[in-house]
Amino acid sequence: MNLKPIYRLFAVVMISSVFCLSGCAGPRLYSVGMYYDAEQSVIPAYVKNDGQTSDAVVAVSEFADTRQIDDPLVIGRVIQNSGEKTLVFPRNVRATRAVANGIKQYLKKAGYEITEINEPWNLKEDKMPMGKAKILIGGNIEELEIICRKGKLTNSYDTTMTLAVVIADMGQGRILYKTRVKSSYSREHVLFSENILGQQADKVLSDTIEKLFEDQKVAQTIKDVMAR
Repeated sequence: MNLKPIYRLFAVVMISSVFCLSGCAGPRLYSVGMYYDAEQSVIPAYVKNDGQTSDAVVAVSEFADTRQIDDPLVIGRVIQNSGEKTLVFPRNVRATRAVANGIKQYLKKAGYEITEINEPWNLKEDKMPMGKAKILIGGNIEELEIICRKGKLTNSYDTTMTLAVVIADMGQGRILYKTRVKSSYSREHVLFSENILGQQADKVLSDTIEKLFEDQKVAQTIKDVMAR
């Protein structure tokens, strides 16, 4: 397991804390959480596990970040009136893991059992990790950007996420379905804070995950394998 991104993420959070405590005029970076709260979601009937199989086990691998960006930890920017830009980083959990965790939480609420998988998956059939799950879900973050443009009277927040998602039969080592889902969210607010940036991240993550399962082919693919 490559620990370098974890150490870098820890360093980002620590540096952010130092600047917040030091009382400097302006932070050198912002850090925000990204979390999907499945308790607030309404699962469609066609997604729910109907209980016909007792071993409805799904594995979700950590997503890969395929954005064309110098630092994959960066998830956004705050742009001042002067044009100065301050980077936004994830707090505690990388975006690639936050996406996977969100999909897990959604499927748990839908009645599926989730098994942990620690191996990365490059979405190739011949590199599929082994496990006891029937279904493996993986994918790429193709786009993720949280932008705040600070104005004199209001601040403009714009957030976009695009995921490429792959669903595979883990037992047979075969890819069954590929799809792409994109969501965006914008708002104007008189205030600026890291909390509002975090709300943007949560909102676009939630919208993207729920939009993924609006595709009934996703749910049907999972159910077809579970019924075997």
